Amino acid sequence: MQLQKVQLACQTDRTLLSPSVKLKSDILDALASEIIKYKAYPSSADCDVAAALVRKHRCLREKGSVSGYYGWKISLKYKTENYRTKLMNIGCSELNIISHKRKGSMGSHNQVKRPRKAEVNYYPDYPLGETKDTLEKQRIALLSEMTKRNNKQVIKAQMDRTFAHRRHEVFEDLPFILEFKKRWPALFTEREVSAEFSRITTVPLVSKFMGQLDQFSAQLLKIFKKKGGTGAQKITSILSVMDQNATRKKT
Repeated sequence: MQLQKVQLACQTDRTLLSPSVKLKSDILDALASEIIKYKAYPSSADCDVAAALVRKHRCLREKGSVSGYYGWKISLKYKTENYRTKLMNIGCSELNIISHKRKGSMGSHNQVKRPRKAEVNYYPDYPLGETKDTLEKQRIALLSEMTKRNNKQVIKAQMDRTFAHRRHEVFEDLPFILEFKKRWPALFTEREVSAEFSRITTVPLVSKFMGQLDQFSAQLLKIFKKKGGTGAQKITSILSVMDQNATRKKT
């Protein structure tokens, strides 16, 4: 309410707000909670969301600051660190494994990888009401479903339910690929490779890949044409067919 009143005043006479400690803390809490949803360890660039804050609410611009938001950015960094600590203390799986504070031996600290930029669901908690044992039973049932025909939707639904169990297994047990394939054969089908990518990143794999392929196709063709040896002959024959098809479409 206070922010709205000052915002209206700022639009008429450019009044700047000196927020109280509580108001500033509430604003930073809201920003930090949203950032943590997408990235547990935001970069300095991620904290530039403070710039968007003062653009939307010009009354929050800092007096004497060139950018108008530098102090907000620094405060936001500290707030996200505090928010992350709170989540670790209440048992957030992803943050606990990254900070290497989980119970038991997890190997050297260098083996514990932080999530990459797009890995939204890097190390999810078990679904409400589920445990490692209940999800293991579902994994075993999934093996039976793999032997049935025309069962893709059932398999996808069970793969969705056991997603957290699979991710915990990857990071806690560090299984070999052959062992992991025996336990999760559905994951190694074309359909589920794409689905798992979407579960982890929330990005559709095929459309994303094809879009990037279109973007770099010209550069890739140049590289292919420079290739020598037997491979060059095969590539030349493929490219000639592509050129013929392109010519036919134009005519």
